[in-house]
Amino acid sequence: MSAEEVVKRLRESFKNGKTLPVENRVKQLKALKRMYEENKKEMCDVLAKDLRKSTQEAIVLEIDFLLNDITHTLMNIHEWVKPEYPSKGFINLLDSIYICNDPYGVALVIGAWNYPLQLTMMPVAGAIAAGNCVVLKPSELASASEKFLCETIPKYLDSDVVQVYTGGVKETTELLKQRFDYIFFTGSTTTGKIVHSAANKYLTPVTLELGGKSPVYIDNTVNISTTVRRLLWGKMTNAGQTCVAPDYVLCTKEVEAKILEAAKVIIKEFYGEDVKQSPDFCRIINDRHFDRVVRLLSSGKVALGGDYDAKERYIAPTILTGVSENDPVMQDEIFGPVLPIINVEDVKGAIDFINGREKPLAMYIFSNNSKNVDLILENTSAGGITVNDTVMHLGVDTLPFGGVGMSGMGSYHGKFSFDTFTHKKSVLHKNLGAMGEKLGMARYPPYSNSKIQYLKFMLAPSAGIPLIKHFPKLIIFMMGYAANYVIKKYYK
Repeated sequence: MSAEEVVKRLRESFKNGKTLPVENRVKQLKALKRMYEENKKEMCDVLAKDLRKSTQEAIVLEIDFLLNDITHTLMNIHEWVKPEYPSKGFINLLDSIYICNDPYGVALVIGAWNYPLQLTMMPVAGAIAAGNCVVLKPSELASASEKFLCETIPKYLDSDVVQVYTGGVKETTELLKQRFDYIFFTGSTTTGKIVHSAANKYLTPVTLELGGKSPVYIDNTVNISTTVRRLLWGKMTNAGQTCVAPDYVLCTKEVEAKILEAAKVIIKEFYGEDVKQSPDFCRIINDRHFDRVVRLLSSGKVALGGDYDAKERYIAPTILTGVSENDPVMQDEIFGPVLPIINVEDVKGAIDFINGREKPLAMYIFSNNSKNVDLILENTSAGGITVNDTVMHLGVDTLPFGGVGMSGMGSYHGKFSFDTFTHKKSVLHKNLGAMGEKLGMARYPPYSNSKIQYLKFMLAPSAGIPLIKHFPKLIIFMMGYAANYVIKKYYK
Protein backbone atom coordinates (compact mmCIF):
# COMPACT_ATOMS: atom_id res chain seq x y z
CA MET A 1 0.00 0.00 0.00
CA SER A 2 1.05 3.59 -0.57
CA ALA A 3 1.67 5.90 2.36
CA GLU A 4 -1.64 7.62 1.67
CA GLU A 5 -3.53 4.31 1.66
CA VAL A 6 -1.88 3.16 4.90
CA VAL A 7 -2.86 6.34 6.73
CA LYS A 8 -6.38 6.27 5.28
CA ARG A 9 -6.93 2.69 6.48
CA LEU A 10 -5.82 3.50 10.01
CA ARG A 11 -7.82 6.72 10.13
CA GLU A 12 -11.00 4.84 9.23
CA SER A 13 -10.22 2.33 11.96
CA PHE A 14 -9.74 5.11 14.51
CA LYS A 15 -12.93 6.89 13.44
CA ASN A 16 -14.82 3.64 13.96
CA GLY A 17 -13.62 3.58 17.58
CA LYS A 18 -11.63 0.37 17.35
CA THR A 19 -8.85 1.56 19.65
CA LEU A 20 -10.96 3.42 22.21
CA PRO A 21 -12.07 0.57 24.55
CA VAL A 22 -9.33 -0.11 27.08
CA GLU A 23 -9.96 -3.85 26.66
CA ASN A 24 -8.90 -3.62 23.01
CA ARG A 25 -5.74 -1.73 23.96
CA VAL A 26 -4.88 -4.34 26.57
CA LYS A 27 -5.45 -7.09 24.01
CA GLN A 28 -2.95 -5.47 21.62
CA LEU A 29 -0.40 -4.85 24.37
CA LYS A 30 -0.60 -8.47 25.53
CA ALA A 31 -0.13 -9.62 21.94
CA LEU A 32 2.93 -7.38 21.66
CA LYS A 33 4.32 -8.79 24.89
CA ARG A 34 3.77 -12.30 23.56
CA MET A 35 5.64 -11.34 20.40
CA TYR A 36 8.68 -10.39 22.46
CA GLU A 37 8.50 -13.53 24.59
CA GLU A 38 8.07 -15.93 21.67
CA ASN A 39 10.73 -14.38 19.44
CA LYS A 40 13.66 -13.75 21.79
CA LYS A 41 16.07 -15.86 19.78
CA GLU A 42 15.05 -14.24 16.49
CA MET A 43 15.43 -10.80 18.03
CA CYS A 44 18.90 -11.63 19.31
CA ASP A 45 19.82 -12.97 15.87
CA VAL A 46 18.78 -9.84 13.96
CA LEU A 47 20.57 -7.57 16.43
CA ALA A 48 23.71 -9.66 15.97
CA LYS A 49 23.39 -9.34 12.18
CA ASP A 50 22.90 -5.57 12.27
CA LEU A 51 25.36 -4.56 14.98
CA ARG A 52 27.15 -7.74 16.10
CA LYS A 53 25.35 -7.13 19.36
CA SER A 54 26.08 -9.67 22.11
CA THR A 55 23.26 -11.75 23.56
CA GLN A 56 23.47 -9.96 26.91
CA GLU A 57 23.23 -6.49 25.37
CA ALA A 58 20.39 -7.69 23.13
CA ILE A 59 18.40 -9.14 26.02
CA VAL A 60 19.07 -6.59 28.76
CA LEU A 61 19.10 -3.37 26.71
CA GLU A 62 16.51 -4.23 24.09
CA ILE A 63 14.24 -7.23 24.69
CA ASP A 64 13.86 -7.16 28.48
CA PHE A 65 13.74 -3.36 28.34
CA LEU A 66 10.66 -3.68 26.13
CA LEU A 67 9.14 -6.45 28.24
CA ASN A 68 9.56 -4.51 31.48
CA ASP A 69 8.02 -1.41 29.95
CA ILE A 70 4.99 -3.23 28.59
CA THR A 71 4.50 -5.11 31.88
CA HIS A 72 4.54 -1.79 33.74
CA THR A 73 1.99 -0.39 31.28
CA LEU A 74 -0.35 -3.36 31.64
CA MET A 75 -0.19 -3.08 35.42
CA ASN A 76 -1.24 0.57 35.34
CA ILE A 77 -3.24 1.23 32.18
CA HIS A 78 -6.66 0.95 33.84
CA GLU A 79 -5.69 3.78 36.19
CA TRP A 80 -4.03 5.86 33.51
CA VAL A 81 -7.09 5.94 31.24
CA LYS A 82 -9.43 7.20 33.97
CA PRO A 83 -10.46 10.87 33.98
CA GLU A 84 -8.43 13.05 36.31
CA TYR A 85 -10.27 15.22 38.86
CA PRO A 86 -8.28 18.33 39.79
CA SER A 87 -9.11 20.58 42.73
CA LYS A 88 -11.56 23.45 42.17
CA GLY A 89 -12.26 26.91 43.51
CA PHE A 90 -15.35 28.20 45.29
CA ILE A 91 -17.01 29.41 42.08
CA ASN A 92 -17.18 25.78 40.89
CA LEU A 93 -18.26 24.16 44.16
CA LEU A 94 -21.38 22.65 42.59
CA ASP A 95 -19.81 21.89 39.21
CA SER A 96 -17.81 18.94 37.94
CA ILE A 97 -14.35 19.54 36.49
CA TYR A 98 -12.24 16.77 35.03
CA ILE A 99 -9.60 15.94 32.44
CA CYS A 100 -10.23 13.26 29.82
CA ASN A 101 -7.30 11.24 28.46
CA ASP A 102 -8.06 11.23 24.73
CA PRO A 103 -5.93 9.55 22.05
CA TYR A 104 -4.69 11.86 19.30
CA GLY A 105 -5.70 9.56 16.44
CA VAL A 106 -3.18 8.21 13.94
CA ALA A 107 0.42 8.43 15.16
CA LEU A 108 3.63 8.04 13.18
CA VAL A 109 6.60 6.44 14.96
CA ILE A 110 9.97 6.65 13.19
CA GLY A 111 12.54 4.36 14.80
CA ALA A 112 16.33 4.48 15.03
CA TRP A 113 19.02 2.02 13.91
CA ASN A 114 21.30 1.92 16.97
CA TYR A 115 18.75 0.17 19.19
CA PRO A 116 16.48 -0.87 16.34
CA LEU A 117 13.98 -2.83 18.44
CA GLN A 118 13.87 -0.94 21.73
CA LEU A 119 13.81 2.60 20.34
CA THR A 120 11.26 1.64 17.71
CA MET A 121 8.81 -0.45 19.71
CA MET A 122 8.71 1.32 23.07
CA PRO A 123 6.91 4.40 21.73
CA VAL A 124 4.60 2.11 19.74
CA ALA A 125 3.47 0.49 23.00
CA GLY A 126 2.81 3.94 24.49
CA ALA A 127 0.78 4.97 21.46
CA ILE A 128 -1.32 1.78 21.62
CA ALA A 129 -1.88 2.19 25.37
CA ALA A 130 -3.16 5.71 24.77
CA GLY A 131 -5.65 4.42 22.18
CA ASN A 132 -4.02 5.51 18.93
CA CYS A 133 -3.53 3.77 15.62
CA VAL A 134 0.13 3.62 14.60
CA VAL A 135 2.20 3.76 11.44
CA LEU A 136 5.59 2.28 12.33
CA LYS A 137 8.63 3.20 10.24
CA PRO A 138 11.71 1.13 11.26
CA SER A 139 15.19 2.29 10.25
CA GLU A 140 16.32 0.81 6.95
CA LEU A 141 19.96 0.97 8.14
CA ALA A 142 19.31 -1.91 10.56
CA SER A 143 18.00 -4.05 7.72
CA ALA A 144 17.71 -7.38 9.57
CA SER A 145 15.71 -5.76 12.39
CA GLU A 146 13.55 -3.93 9.85
CA LYS A 147 12.76 -7.20 8.07
CA PHE A 148 11.95 -8.90 11.38
CA LEU A 149 9.49 -6.17 12.42
CA CYS A 150 7.88 -6.08 8.99
CA GLU A 151 7.30 -9.84 8.94
CA THR A 152 6.50 -10.45 12.61
CA ILE A 153 4.27 -7.57 13.74
CA PRO A 154 1.35 -8.49 11.42
CA LYS A 155 1.30 -11.96 13.00
CA TYR A 156 0.57 -10.50 16.43
CA LEU A 157 -1.00 -7.05 16.08
CA ASP A 158 -4.24 -6.02 14.37
CA SER A 159 -3.34 -4.52 10.99
CA ASP A 160 -6.23 -2.07 11.43
CA VAL A 161 -4.38 -0.69 14.46
CA VAL A 162 -0.66 -0.96 13.55
CA GLN A 163 0.89 -0.83 10.09
CA VAL A 164 4.61 -1.26 9.34
CA TYR A 165 5.88 0.95 6.51
CA THR A 166 9.39 0.25 5.24
CA GLY A 167 11.86 1.96 2.94
CA GLY A 168 14.56 4.60 2.84
CA VAL A 169 14.69 8.36 2.52
CA LYS A 170 12.27 8.45 -0.42
CA GLU A 171 9.61 6.43 1.41
CA THR A 172 10.05 8.38 4.65
CA THR A 173 9.70 11.65 2.74
CA GLU A 174 6.45 10.39 1.22
CA LEU A 175 5.24 9.32 4.64
CA LEU A 176 5.93 12.76 6.11
CA LYS A 177 3.71 14.35 3.47
CA GLN A 178 0.69 12.63 5.01
CA ARG A 179 -1.40 14.16 7.76
CA PHE A 180 -0.77 12.56 11.14
CA ASP A 181 -2.18 13.46 14.54
CA TYR A 182 1.14 12.86 16.31
CA ILE A 183 4.71 12.19 15.20
CA PHE A 184 7.37 10.50 17.34
CA PHE A 185 10.90 10.52 15.93
CA THR A 186 14.15 9.09 17.27
CA GLY A 187 17.38 9.93 15.47
CA SER A 188 19.81 12.71 14.66
CA THR A 189 19.24 16.39 15.26
CA THR A 190 19.65 17.07 11.53
CA THR A 191 16.88 14.66 10.57
CA GLY A 192 14.82 15.80 13.55
CA LYS A 193 14.70 19.30 12.06
CA ILE A 194 13.36 17.83 8.80
CA VAL A 195 10.66 15.91 10.67
CA HIS A 196 9.72 18.98 12.69
CA SER A 197 9.48 21.06 9.52
CA ALA A 198 7.20 18.49 7.88
CA ALA A 199 4.97 18.44 10.97
CA ASN A 200 4.51 22.20 10.74
CA LYS A 201 2.33 21.85 7.62
CA TYR A 202 -0.54 20.55 9.73
CA LEU A 203 0.71 21.85 13.11
CA THR A 204 1.15 18.22 14.14
CA PRO A 205 2.56 17.82 17.67
CA VAL A 206 5.88 15.99 17.79
CA THR A 207 8.26 14.28 20.16
CA LEU A 208 11.86 14.43 19.00
CA GLU A 209 14.31 12.10 20.74
CA LEU A 210 17.63 13.33 19.41
CA GLY A 211 21.14 13.35 20.85
CA GLY A 212 24.07 15.64 21.36
CA LYS A 213 27.43 15.63 23.07
CA SER A 214 26.73 14.29 26.56
CA PRO A 215 29.49 15.47 28.92
CA VAL A 216 31.04 13.69 31.91
CA TYR A 217 32.62 15.57 34.80
CA ILE A 218 35.01 13.62 37.06
CA ASP A 219 36.74 15.14 40.08
CA ASN A 220 39.43 13.80 42.44
CA THR A 221 37.03 12.66 45.19
CA VAL A 222 35.86 9.48 43.45
CA ASN A 223 36.88 5.85 43.54
CA ILE A 224 38.66 5.88 40.19
CA SER A 225 38.32 2.17 39.44
CA THR A 226 34.55 2.13 39.92
CA THR A 227 34.18 5.42 38.07
CA VAL A 228 36.14 4.34 35.01
CA ARG A 229 34.38 0.97 34.92
CA ARG A 230 30.98 2.70 34.84
CA LEU A 231 32.23 5.33 32.39
CA LEU A 232 33.62 2.81 29.91
CA TRP A 233 30.58 0.56 30.17
CA GLY A 234 28.33 3.48 29.23
CA LYS A 235 30.68 4.56 26.44
CA MET A 236 31.61 1.22 24.88
CA THR A 237 28.22 -0.53 25.05
CA ASN A 238 26.95 -0.95 21.47
CA ALA A 239 30.39 0.36 20.35
CA GLY A 240 29.43 3.83 21.52
CA GLN A 241 26.35 3.97 19.28
CA THR A 242 24.06 5.07 22.08
CA CYS A 243 22.29 8.42 22.15
CA VAL A 244 23.11 8.92 25.84
CA ALA A 245 26.65 7.52 25.70
CA PRO A 246 29.26 9.66 27.46
CA ASP A 247 30.61 11.80 24.64
CA TYR A 248 33.58 13.50 26.31
CA VAL A 249 35.19 13.81 29.75
CA LEU A 250 35.98 17.03 31.62
CA CYS A 251 38.64 16.67 34.33
CA THR A 252 42.00 17.94 35.56
CA LYS A 253 45.31 16.59 34.22
CA GLU A 254 45.76 14.76 37.52
CA VAL A 255 42.45 12.93 37.17
CA GLU A 256 43.13 12.27 33.47
CA ALA A 257 46.28 10.30 34.36
CA LYS A 258 44.31 8.16 36.81
CA ILE A 259 41.58 7.53 34.22
CA LEU A 260 44.09 6.30 31.64
CA GLU A 261 45.80 4.01 34.10
CA ALA A 262 42.50 2.46 35.20
CA ALA A 263 41.14 2.27 31.62
CA LYS A 264 43.98 0.04 30.42
CA VAL A 265 43.09 -2.50 33.10
CA ILE A 266 39.34 -2.28 32.68
CA ILE A 267 39.33 -2.61 28.86
CA LYS A 268 41.17 -5.93 29.30
CA GLU A 269 38.76 -6.86 32.09
CA PHE A 270 35.82 -6.23 29.73
CA TYR A 271 37.09 -7.60 26.43
CA GLY A 272 40.29 -9.56 27.04
CA GLU A 273 43.73 -9.07 25.49
CA ASP A 274 42.33 -8.74 21.95
CA VAL A 275 39.16 -6.65 21.88
CA LYS A 276 38.55 -7.46 18.24
CA GLN A 277 38.08 -11.14 19.11
CA SER A 278 35.70 -10.46 21.99
CA PRO A 279 32.10 -11.63 21.38
CA ASP A 280 30.93 -8.75 23.59
CA PHE A 281 32.11 -5.79 21.51
CA CYS A 282 29.81 -4.48 18.79
CA ARG A 283 30.58 -3.15 15.32
CA ILE A 284 29.75 0.12 13.58
CA ILE A 285 26.45 -0.03 11.68
CA ASN A 286 27.76 0.71 8.14
CA ASP A 287 30.74 1.93 6.10
CA ARG A 288 29.65 5.57 6.08
CA HIS A 289 29.50 5.78 9.85
CA PHE A 290 32.72 3.77 10.17
CA ASP A 291 34.59 6.23 7.94
CA ARG A 292 33.12 9.17 9.85
CA VAL A 293 34.29 7.86 13.23
CA VAL A 294 37.75 6.89 11.94
CA ARG A 295 38.29 10.47 10.76
CA LEU A 296 37.79 11.66 14.36
CA LEU A 297 40.87 9.71 15.50
CA SER A 298 43.05 12.49 14.12
CA SER A 299 41.96 14.79 16.95
CA GLY A 300 44.45 15.20 19.80
CA LYS A 301 46.60 12.22 20.72
CA VAL A 302 45.57 8.55 20.90
CA ALA A 303 46.34 7.58 24.48
CA LEU A 304 44.61 4.20 24.35
CA GLY A 305 43.33 2.08 21.46
CA GLY A 306 43.12 3.67 18.03
CA ASP A 307 43.12 0.42 16.02
CA TYR A 308 40.48 -0.24 13.36
CA ASP A 309 39.58 -2.68 10.60
CA ALA A 310 37.43 -1.44 7.73
CA LYS A 311 36.55 -4.95 6.59
CA GLU A 312 34.84 -5.71 9.91
CA ARG A 313 33.83 -2.10 10.63
CA TYR A 314 35.73 -2.54 13.90
CA ILE A 315 37.08 0.42 15.86
CA ALA A 316 38.88 -0.34 19.12
CA PRO A 317 37.88 1.37 22.38
CA THR A 318 39.86 4.60 22.12
CA ILE A 319 40.72 7.44 24.47
CA LEU A 320 42.03 10.73 23.10
CA THR A 321 44.00 13.28 25.14
CA GLY A 322 45.32 16.73 24.30
CA VAL A 323 42.01 17.49 22.63
CA SER A 324 40.93 21.09 22.06
CA GLU A 325 37.36 22.32 21.75
CA ASN A 326 38.00 23.13 18.07
CA ASP A 327 39.10 19.61 17.08
CA PRO A 328 36.79 17.59 14.76
CA VAL A 329 35.93 15.15 17.54
CA MET A 330 34.33 17.99 19.53
CA GLN A 331 32.08 19.34 16.77
CA ASP A 332 29.33 16.72 16.59
CA GLU A 333 28.06 13.72 18.54
CA ILE A 334 30.69 10.98 18.18
CA PHE A 335 28.41 7.92 18.14
CA GLY A 336 31.35 5.53 18.27
CA PRO A 337 33.84 4.01 20.76
CA VAL A 338 36.04 7.13 20.90
CA LEU A 339 36.32 9.10 24.15
CA PRO A 340 38.09 12.49 24.16
CA ILE A 341 39.28 14.07 27.41
CA ILE A 342 39.20 17.85 27.82
CA ASN A 343 41.20 19.34 30.68
CA VAL A 344 39.60 21.91 32.99
CA GLU A 345 40.94 23.49 36.15
CA ASP A 346 37.90 22.90 38.37
CA VAL A 347 34.15 22.38 38.49
CA LYS A 348 33.44 25.98 37.47
CA GLY A 349 35.59 25.50 34.38
CA ALA A 350 33.53 22.39 33.53
CA ILE A 351 30.27 24.34 33.95
CA ASP A 352 31.50 27.10 31.65
CA PHE A 353 32.55 24.53 29.04
CA ILE A 354 29.18 22.73 29.16
CA ASN A 355 27.18 25.96 29.03
CA GLY A 356 29.16 27.13 26.01
CA ARG A 357 27.55 24.35 23.93
CA GLU A 358 24.10 23.09 23.01
CA LYS A 359 22.13 21.41 25.78
CA PRO A 360 22.91 17.66 25.80
CA LEU A 361 20.54 14.73 26.03
CA ALA A 362 22.38 13.43 29.09
CA MET A 363 25.01 14.56 31.57
CA TYR A 364 27.10 12.57 34.01
CA ILE A 365 28.71 13.78 37.22
CA PHE A 366 31.23 11.65 39.12
CA SER A 367 31.92 13.22 42.49
CA ASN A 368 31.60 12.56 46.22
CA ASN A 369 31.66 16.29 46.84
CA SER A 370 28.00 17.32 47.25
CA LYS A 371 28.83 20.99 46.63
CA ASN A 372 30.32 20.15 43.25
CA VAL A 373 27.32 18.00 42.34
CA ASP A 374 24.83 20.67 43.37
CA LEU A 375 26.79 23.37 41.57
CA ILE A 376 26.54 21.48 38.27
CA LEU A 377 22.90 20.50 38.79
CA GLU A 378 21.89 24.07 39.56
CA ASN A 379 23.88 25.77 36.80
CA THR A 380 23.51 23.52 33.75
CA SER A 381 20.69 22.08 31.66
CA ALA A 382 20.40 18.60 30.15
CA GLY A 383 17.67 16.16 29.19
CA GLY A 384 18.61 13.89 32.10
CA ILE A 385 21.43 13.53 34.60
CA THR A 386 22.99 10.56 36.38
CA VAL A 387 25.32 11.14 39.30
CA ASN A 388 28.13 8.59 39.81
CA ASP A 389 27.07 6.36 36.92
CA THR A 390 26.21 6.52 33.23
CA VAL A 391 23.12 5.64 31.17
CA MET A 392 21.29 4.05 34.12
CA HIS A 393 18.63 6.77 34.43
CA LEU A 394 17.04 5.30 31.29
CA GLY A 395 16.04 2.18 33.19
CA VAL A 396 13.91 3.99 35.77
CA ASP A 397 10.39 3.81 34.33
CA THR A 398 9.08 6.49 36.69
CA LEU A 399 11.50 9.07 35.25
CA PRO A 400 10.74 10.88 31.96
CA PHE A 401 13.33 10.38 29.25
CA GLY A 402 13.83 13.12 26.68
CA GLY A 403 15.97 15.99 25.52
CA VAL A 404 15.98 19.75 25.82
CA GLY A 405 16.80 22.33 23.17
CA MET A 406 18.79 20.80 20.33
CA SER A 407 18.79 17.38 22.03
CA GLY A 408 15.05 17.04 21.58
CA MET A 409 11.59 17.88 22.82
CA GLY A 410 9.03 15.86 24.73
CA SER A 411 9.64 12.73 26.80
CA TYR A 412 8.52 9.14 27.25
CA HIS A 413 9.01 5.88 29.24
CA GLY A 414 6.40 4.44 31.59
CA LYS A 415 3.39 6.69 32.11
CA PHE A 416 5.22 9.46 30.28
CA SER A 417 4.83 7.38 27.09
CA PHE A 418 1.08 7.17 27.69
CA ASP A 419 0.89 10.90 28.39
CA THR A 420 2.94 11.75 25.29
CA PHE A 421 0.36 10.13 23.01
CA THR A 422 -2.60 11.50 25.00
CA HIS A 423 -4.48 14.76 24.59
CA LYS A 424 -5.53 16.12 27.99
CA LYS A 425 -9.07 17.30 27.27
CA SER A 426 -10.43 19.72 29.88
CA VAL A 427 -14.12 19.48 30.82
CA LEU A 428 -16.22 21.84 32.96
CA HIS A 429 -19.70 20.48 33.62
CA LYS A 430 -21.73 23.36 35.05
CA ASN A 431 -24.56 22.90 37.52
CA LEU A 432 -27.90 24.13 36.14
CA GLY A 433 -29.70 24.25 39.50
CA ALA A 434 -30.88 27.38 41.27
CA MET A 435 -28.03 27.39 43.81
CA GLY A 436 -25.47 26.88 41.07
CA GLU A 437 -26.88 29.87 39.22
CA LYS A 438 -26.86 31.97 42.40
CA LEU A 439 -23.15 31.31 42.89
CA GLY A 440 -22.42 32.81 39.49
CA MET A 441 -24.99 35.63 39.34
CA ALA A 442 -22.39 38.30 39.99
CA ARG A 443 -20.87 37.83 36.52
CA TYR A 444 -23.96 39.27 34.81
CA PRO A 445 -24.59 42.99 34.14
CA PRO A 446 -25.31 45.44 35.58
CA TYR A 447 -21.85 45.43 37.18
CA SER A 448 -21.01 46.88 40.58
CA ASN A 449 -18.21 47.16 43.15
CA SER A 450 -19.92 44.60 45.37
CA LYS A 451 -19.97 42.12 42.50
CA ILE A 452 -16.28 42.75 41.86
CA GLN A 453 -15.43 42.01 45.49
CA TYR A 454 -17.57 38.88 45.49
CA LEU A 455 -15.99 37.57 42.27
CA LYS A 456 -12.49 38.32 43.55
CA PHE A 457 -13.14 35.98 46.44
CA MET A 458 -14.95 33.30 44.46
CA LEU A 459 -12.37 33.21 41.67
CA ALA A 460 -9.29 33.36 43.91
CA PRO A 461 -6.95 30.33 43.66
CA SER A 462 -7.74 27.75 46.31
CA ALA A 463 -6.24 24.56 44.89
CA GLY A 464 -5.01 22.26 47.60
CA ILE A 465 -6.41 24.40 50.44
CA PRO A 466 -8.86 22.49 52.63
CA LEU A 467 -12.35 23.85 52.00
CA ILE A 468 -13.26 23.63 55.70
CA LYS A 469 -10.64 26.28 56.45
CA HIS A 470 -12.58 28.84 54.41
CA PHE A 471 -16.09 27.56 55.10
CA PRO A 472 -17.11 30.26 57.63
CA LYS A 473 -15.78 32.98 55.32
CA LEU A 474 -17.64 31.43 52.40
CA ILE A 475 -20.92 31.40 54.33
CA ILE A 476 -20.49 35.05 55.31
CA PHE A 477 -19.79 36.11 51.73
CA MET A 478 -22.69 34.10 50.34
CA MET A 479 -25.09 35.46 52.97
CA GLY A 480 -23.90 39.00 52.30
CA TYR A 481 -24.26 38.61 48.55
CA ALA A 482 -27.68 36.97 48.92
CA ALA A 483 -28.87 39.76 51.22
CA ASN A 484 -27.54 42.40 48.84
CA TYR A 485 -29.26 40.67 45.92
CA VAL A 486 -32.60 40.50 47.74
CA ILE A 487 -32.44 44.15 48.85
CA LYS A 488 -31.65 45.37 45.33
CA LYS A 489 -34.35 43.20 43.74
CA TYR A 490 -37.26 43.80 46.12
CA TYR A 491 -36.55 47.07 47.91
CA LYS A 492 -35.59 49.49 45.16
